[in-house]
Amino acid sequence: MSSLGNLIWNIADQLRGVYKPAQYGTATLPFLILRRMECVLADHRDEINAMAASTPNDMVLAAKLRKQFNLHFWNRTNYTLKSLLGDPENLAENLIDYTAGFSANVADIFDRFGFTETVHKLDEKDRLYLVVGQFTDIDLHPKRVTNADMGQVFEHLIFKFSTASNETAGEHFTPRDAIRLIVDLVLAPDDEILSEAGVVRSIYDPTAGTGGMLSVAEEEILAMNPRAQVTLAGQELNDESYAICKSDMIAKGHAVDAIRLGDTLYDDKHYDQTFDYCLSNPPYGGDWKASQAVVRREHEIGGGRFDAGLPRISDGQTLFLQHLISKLRPAKAGAKDSGGRAGIVLNGSPLFTGGAGSGESEIRRWLIESDLIDCIVALPTNMFYNTGIATYVWVLDNHKPEERRGKIQLIDATARWTKMRKNLGSKNREIGDADRDAIANLYEGFTETEHCKILEPADFGYWEITVEQPLRLRFAPDAELVDAALAAKAITKLDQDEQGKLRTALESLIGQTWMDRAEFIQDLKKAARERGVAPSAAVVKAIWQAIGVHDDDAVVCTDNKGNVEPDTDLRDTELVPFRDDIESYFEREVLPHVPDAWIDESKTKIGYEIPFTRLFYKYVPPRPLEEIDADLERVTAEIIELLQDVES
Repeated sequence: MSSLGNLIWNIADQLRGVYKPAQYGTATLPFLILRRMECVLADHRDEINAMAASTPNDMVLAAKLRKQFNLHFWNRTNYTLKSLLGDPENLAENLIDYTAGFSANVADIFDRFGFTETVHKLDEKDRLYLVVGQFTDIDLHPKRVTNADMGQVFEHLIFKFSTASNETAGEHFTPRDAIRLIVDLVLAPDDEILSEAGVVRSIYDPTAGTGGMLSVAEEEILAMNPRAQVTLAGQELNDESYAICKSDMIAKGHAVDAIRLGDTLYDDKHYDQTFDYCLSNPPYGGDWKASQAVVRREHEIGGGRFDAGLPRISDGQTLFLQHLISKLRPAKAGAKDSGGRAGIVLNGSPLFTGGAGSGESEIRRWLIESDLIDCIVALPTNMFYNTGIATYVWVLDNHKPEERRGKIQLIDATARWTKMRKNLGSKNREIGDADRDAIANLYEGFTETEHCKILEPADFGYWEITVEQPLRLRFAPDAELVDAALAAKAITKLDQDEQGKLRTALESLIGQTWMDRAEFIQDLKKAARERGVAPSAAVVKAIWQAIGVHDDDAVVCTDNKGNVEPDTDLRDTELVPFRDDIESYFEREVLPHVPDAWIDESKTKIGYEIPFTRLFYKYVPPRPLEEIDADLERVTAEIIELLQDVES
């Protein structure tokens, strides 16, 4: 199979100068899938053509083809690549007509590849006849190249084309080592069920890319049970990735109707379906502005995908978390084989971004309190082609086994990697078979170790309490403070005469000091009345706010009912873990430092975060001072010796 892949790559390499290496896939993959489709149809071409001619209704024709030949597509023309070569002058137009003759479920592949533009460009550069001729000579008949082998060839080429340019590598292609780990974790509890006769499983990816996650998951299930029935479904936003994904499905003999094009958040093309397994590698930190109107409306109406909350507009990762949960097959009480599992790769943001009460925190709260998080695995850095940041695999389950209910497993796999011989973009590490087995053993062992934590919901929750301190103000007016007070909005609205009288009143207070706000206000009003002004409550408030400064020795300010007023400048928040007690925490951590503080219980919020790094942090003591001094002396001596050599 590698020789076939290399042969096709060599064809692509002959386009050097016409296309850049990163564009080879756009130019050659449509020809590969076209050749495969005509080889699949070859044995029954005449019968299919006759059936197509007598059956104008596509739905009826599709049903007939599935029943009689187990085929999911057809072509209504009499063309083949070989016959097209017989008319070189019209090769380009006839080739375009040939692809347009395919059934609608596969014809759009060529549209999304921009095949018409490719054909005209190759024709213009005198490469079209050469490329068509070389693909005509490749025998891709299913008897010579099985669906499994064809899938391997296609995967090999997708990988080579995707990694041909460091600029675009990985944008729509997830490394296979990462996918295999995700699939292993998602399928782990179902080994026994998947080996049973007649098992049927559905797999879904809302950010399908080139279809890698779907392909690897199917391969692993079939490796456990070759007689298993696996159906694949997915949705992809990028035109070319969508076309590659559908092409891969065709190459493997799959029906492609369930591979859809579009923005999953904006328009869920599988809105009425749920699945056994869901997999996703959504954009890290990608905004959801394009989907904002639909997502917000769905959230406000309720009963949809995004009831738990909405994150910041700049990062839609937690929207995909909620979407995946909505696509899991419902769990049935008492039924062993029910419910669904999901695996999704995210950066660190969904673990901790957003304080108590924020959209992200509320989404985490829903996931944790609903017992939907099975496990989170921290991956090594530099695992993906286009980013070196820390990434995490979240494993979700809406029907956990008894021993895992009410528990969340965290695995630190950041040290489980093998150095690659050659960097591929940002990727210079991979998870080898031994690494993957070790991580899977940690997951299945479900035991606390140095690299594995078993926690409960209360370990992630906290109260955000608001700590208030009393307002204590000293009033010592001076010229600058008087100007500041008169610049307040409530005073600038007064007429010039009133403003002038207020200034005179305030200036009469310069040089005096008040440690009690009530006394200052009393003297302020008296000075104003003596000058013919009766300031309103709003004006008085603006003045004392401008002139008053905090002083620990001042009298505590109270409102009309005698309640102590808080100093907003001294307001603070404290995070109290659920494992603690608010009152105990307050008495222990706050009152010793600010004995007159109190908690404003009306502002208390609940928050959730998953402090992965902190939970696995290991303290490393600094080097002894003597050792550092010795190193400094050694380096200093080396520098002096070098300077002496230069001077001599």
